[in-house]
Amino acid sequence: MLPHFEPEFGTLGFGLWTLDSVSIEHWFRVSGTKQLTPSLLTTGYWLLATGYKFLLMVKDGIPFVLVPLFIALGFALFLFWVPVVIFVAVAAFMAFFFRDPTRVTPAGAGLIISAADGRVTRIDETPDSKLVSVFLSPLDVHINRSPITGKIDNITYIEGKKMPATNDNASLINERNSLVIEGDEVTVTVTQIAGILARRIVCWPKAGDNLERGQKFGLIKFGSRTDILMPANVEIAVKVGDRVIGGETIIGKLKAKS
Repeated sequence: MLPHFEPEFGTLGFGLWTLDSVSIEHWFRVSGTKQLTPSLLTTGYWLLATGYKFLLMVKDGIPFVLVPLFIALGFALFLFWVPVVIFVAVAAFMAFFFRDPTRVTPAGAGLIISAADGRVTRIDETPDSKLVSVFLSPLDVHINRSPITGKIDNITYIEGKKMPATNDNASLINERNSLVIEGDEVTVTVTQIAGILARRIVCWPKAGDNLERGQKFGLIKFGSRTDILMPANVEIAVKVGDRVIGGETIIGKLKAKS
């Protein structure tokens, strides 16, 4: 007899399956795993349910969470507790990595918002443009958000290397995906850059789609960097070393016309 599964659509914002704790306890009892006490099972179920309630995830992370959980369940059936702990910890980290926290995007004309969470590692200014680079460690939220409201003029993907994302040359040689977003007041280019740990760049919209300021448009899995290229008439509002929050931190302001 398998545990009872019930569909739940409110917790993660998409279809997911939740487990009934009483059914879990019954399943382990009839399968011969009597060493697991009801209190332990109920506590584990409560932690999972509570964690998912307060920790939203993007759907791309579901396989990365479910696979180690199922592996842990297989080891639990044979009472191999060390690998159970290891794979549950892996699943917990994956749920943390693919988290999708709620963000409050500031309103106002001429604002350019950070496209990613992380640390500002580079600011370049030329007569024609200004560039802000944000490095995302494996502990940062890896969802990318649109810096402005506008229409995606084009998307360019380049299959490159996977060198460390902190390297300045990563913008030129690494695997990357660039979106040119054309707004009413300003046009920016956001580039998703894969790092040494990144395995895949994900971009959900296509050319011609409209994005709102702060709207999610993709993610980079496992360590990466995001560059925001702006015109020269933007006043940079951050400095190297600053921590920024995607969809919330103002990184630039369009200068008022004199």
